[in-house]
Amino acid sequence: MDSQLLQNTQKIVAQALFEDLNGDDANNDITAQLIPAEQVISANVICREEAVFCGKGWADETFKQLGATVDINWHCQDGDRLSENQLICTLHGPARAILTGERTALNFIQTLSATATATSIYADKIAHTNTRLLDTRKTIPCLRVAQKYAVACGGGVNHRVGLYDAFLIKENHIMAAGSIANAVTQAHKIAPGKKVEVEVENNDELKQALDAGADIVMLDNYSPAEIQSAVAVNKAHANTAKIEVSGDITIDTIVDYAQDGVDFISSGALTKHVRAIDLSLRVSG
Repeated sequence: MDSQLLQNTQKIVAQALFEDLNGDDANNDITAQLIPAEQVISANVICREEAVFCGKGWADETFKQLGATVDINWHCQDGDRLSENQLICTLHGPARAILTGERTALNFIQTLSATATATSIYADKIAHTNTRLLDTRKTIPCLRVAQKYAVACGGGVNHRVGLYDAFLIKENHIMAAGSIANAVTQAHKIAPGKKVEVEVENNDELKQALDAGADIVMLDNYSPAEIQSAVAVNKAHANTAKIEVSGDITIDTIVDYAQDGVDFISSGALTKHVRAIDLSLRVSG
């Protein structure tokens, strides 16, 4: 885990524990106080369905921040494909700490594994093509960095992280700026070297974006047939751009959009339509 991801993990784990404990004191878990402070247990975390695992670092950080020595023996790593009833890890340590951190740790694993799993399903569909799968900013609030990590674990590629690391000029930006050309020109002046992407709704706008020097053009809600036409326009232009396709793409239709000349398909479903993976923690002794 790189330093930026680690810092983000530490921050959101602290927020999650604060939410559960109404503070930063593990003794606020009044149910855990039923258990003698000196009691030590072991517990297994089991995945109840097929999934792509993600969340190891968030679980580790959860028990670390609780201030107790909980040993975690991991039987999988982020990105591994899990089968039904597969053992994910075994925990050993103070009973209070394990039971206090259980829900926070599992919440991170079930959500991030859900994102990784959804991504893998989509990515596997187009693995035979040259088109790569992108995520979007349609993430769970405060879990942006974590979910984008999960997308990578599932075989996807990260789009821009936020509003600061690349331009994505959409319809409202174009209206406010006056034209596609004005928006792209200003973008290159504001942050030279940053990628400039323009969302277009027809081939006339596509040509304007290419004329203006866009690095990436997003074809918004194009049909597969319209994409073929747009790809031809791009290939024939003096300034070609990377082509991204987005808008109402489902698991049933994604292959139709992964055509020659399409570099990326982006989908918000990877991060906003996820269903938590079914996990359980069982005390074994």
